[in-house]
Amino acid sequence: MDKNLIFEIIEKIKGTKIEEVEFETKEGKIKIKQYVGPKKEVIASAPQPVVEIKEEIKGAGSVEIEKNGSQKYHVIKSPLVGTFYRAPSPGAPPFVEEGDIVSKGQVLCIIEALKVMNEIESDVNGKVVKILVENGQPVEYGQELFYIEPV
Repeated sequence: MDKNLIFEIIEKIKGTKIEEVEFETKEGKIKIKQYVGPKKEVIASAPQPVVEIKEEIKGAGSVEIEKNGSQKYHVIKSPLVGTFYRAPSPGAPPFVEEGDIVSKGQVLCIIEALKVMNEIESDVNGKVVKILVENGQPVEYGQELFYIEPV
């Protein structure tokens, strides 16, 4: 297996809330776990049975910004590099639309990275003011995804 690919994947998940990634190449399977305890470690373990991994990420890099002087919006940012999806599957309705009221913990979108579907949840109660990314678009780490007006 290409060691450079493994190290590249380890570097990409460092600092995120992703705890586990599993993938398969023609040369074999590998699972990478990131422990989020007192000290962070990333290890590669022996091959395991392939299972679907669904990562829930809360508060995905959110900050507050001011618009028009006094209006404050909460910004949800991408916690990783991947592909942005507004709905759980093709043909399904989007998780949220502009103008929707969302609750803390509600899924806003999915970001797919290395075939892992990462649910991005709201970390505030509020109104979705702006969706900044189109469905199926690639997103970068730290890219703004949503403006939410806290209520």
